[in-house]
Amino acid sequence: MKVILGRKIKMGQIFDNEGKVIPVTFVLAGPCKVLDIKKKEKDGYFAVKLGFEELDSKKVKRSQKQTPFRVIKEFKSKNEESLKEFEVGQEIKASLFEEKEKVSVSGITKGKGFQGGVKRWGFSGRNASHGMKHEARTLGSVGATRPARVIKGKKMPGRTGGERVTIKNLEIVKIFPEENIIAIKGAVPGRKGTLLEIVKK
Repeated sequence: MKVILGRKIKMGQIFDNEGKVIPVTFVLAGPCKVLDIKKKEKDGYFAVKLGFEELDSKKVKRSQKQTPFRVIKEFKSKNEESLKEFEVGQEIKASLFEEKEKVSVSGITKGKGFQGGVKRWGFSGRNASHGMKHEARTLGSVGATRPARVIKGKKMPGRTGGERVTIKNLEIVKIFPEENIIAIKGAVPGRKGTLLEIVKK
């Protein structure tokens, strides 16, 4: 198992050996520090705990003295075999990964606030011709008269975005080990600066 925490920098493009353009997302991956390794005998499950973005000694609160990191995250595993590569105190950098490797990237999507059905679900809306009594961007009917209520799960207006999303099978196009930057093919969740979890199982 390979895991690392990072921040989304920006989107861009890279040219391959044949001159084709590849859209990529640049991610500042690490450095992370292994803080603890959880084992089933002691903790009831297998996991590795990582610390990311070490805090300045002046900014560390009393409760953070043991683990002075801005982000602390656990990555669970099904077996102990996948945790053998980790040691407490070990530093994990972008060089842990290899080019053309497939990874899963998790993060929080952009929050877009309360949206109507047309924008949220891509509905076409109603006709906008003369004589239309209601706004063209309304839903229309939302249910039958029989149950006399709206069925659960109906696609309705509501809060959009701000959800945790995992995108699988994203390819690592290029790694810049000196800067700890990974170029991942395609788009990843979130805006600039979003915290990302990159996992290769």
